[in-house]
Amino acid sequence: MTRLSVNINKIATLRNARGGNIPDVVEAAIKCEQFGAQGITVHPRPDERHIRYNDVRKLKPVVSTEFNIEGYPNRQFIDLVTEILPQQVTLVPDPPEAITSNAGWDTIRNKDFLTDVIRHFQLQGIRVSIFTGTEPEMIEGAAKCNTNRIELYTEPYATQYPQSAANALAPFKKAALLAQQSGMGVNAGHDLNLENLRYLVENIPFIDEVSIGHALIADALYMGLEKSIQEYLECLNIE
Repeated sequence: MTRLSVNINKIATLRNARGGNIPDVVEAAIKCEQFGAQGITVHPRPDERHIRYNDVRKLKPVVSTEFNIEGYPNRQFIDLVTEILPQQVTLVPDPPEAITSNAGWDTIRNKDFLTDVIRHFQLQGIRVSIFTGTEPEMIEGAAKCNTNRIELYTEPYATQYPQSAANALAPFKKAALLAQQSGMGVNAGHDLNLENLRYLVENIPFIDEVSIGHALIADALYMGLEKSIQEYLECLNIE
């Protein structure tokens, strides 16, 4: 079964809009795990516009499933991850001012940089995943960087899904198979929701993990956090 990691950035965004500590991101993470989430994902940015670096420190002792920290590997981020030692770090190529991640790594141009960062984290016992598109050369480049996993950037899949699910899926299935054949695990994330998630994992059943935040938290506004998590888990419960 593909594991569900809940990205709690949007909970922090809501808190930061008003100040104070409502909603409490630590309590939210605990509740997500109690409701069935198999991991917690955070993406701290230098401007701390959602998850703050101190949030990550507070979350470390309470996350009892799998802690995944994602972000661009500048020195501040590398130092934070090295301090926290999560089970997984996901490297994304977006600059600090980006609203959200919107592309995968150029694993050929950035091979030396990625290889060094990946080695650093692996020496700390941290599993490394890097954000990629579906281009075969970029998947092959990721393998040459010695990453443990890739995370497929699924926004193109989500955008095309309403017009043709099969066409939307095709490049992602090819990329996932290539990654698997290259010895890497496969994660997926970005714009996955209750409409398109089941089809993805039905057709790529060896996806290790999906990281979902925006849609899941938005659904929780209507159905509650527990029900929202259960609905996403149901999509992943493919026999």
